[in-house]
Amino acid sequence: MHSPTWPDADQGLPHPRLPRTEPDGELDAELQSVIAGARRRALRGGDGQLDTAHLLHSLLESDPAVRAVFGDGARVARLLGLLVQRSIGYGLRWQGTVEDSGAVPVVRERGAREPAGWSPSALSAMELAQARAREGGRRSADGIDVLAALALDAESRAVQILRRSGVDPRALVERIDAGFGEPLTG
Repeated sequence: MHSPTWPDADQGLPHPRLPRTEPDGELDAELQSVIAGARRRALRGGDGQLDTAHLLHSLLESDPAVRAVFGDGARVARLLGLLVQRSIGYGLRWQGTVEDSGAVPVVRERGAREPAGWSPSALSAMELAQARAREGGRRSADGIDVLAALALDAESRAVQILRRSGVDPRALVERIDAGFGEPLTG
């Protein structure tokens, strides 16, 4: 696995660096870029962990295929608007808390390391995304796999944002599984 280069504290970042450890599994360059963006967002927000909302925000900003799942620019704009408000609005209640819904169980091999700097829910989503990729005969997850995994955890921060924007997470996963056939409603 190749690790992307993370900004160092000596580059003037105001917050301490999150650890560089990543979930197990091979990540392609595009997904590494998404994770790097989510990590930067967590750092800027002063969050101790990268969570599912950070991942959703980074996916929407950097992955055209993920944006295409939502069908129209207005829905993506609404989602991004809510995600931006995280640092100034309703997301403030998340500060200083660990995101762990427990809704998606994490199955680990005995002795497996757990990456530091990841919320349990974000880590579960990444592992589920890797499993979806393997089930699809692919070596590595992509942004669509991560989006589907985020939407499957009914109690995650990403799902709270999806619901708040009018997106039904279950319909989103069905749309992904159907190859983006039916438009999202809501």
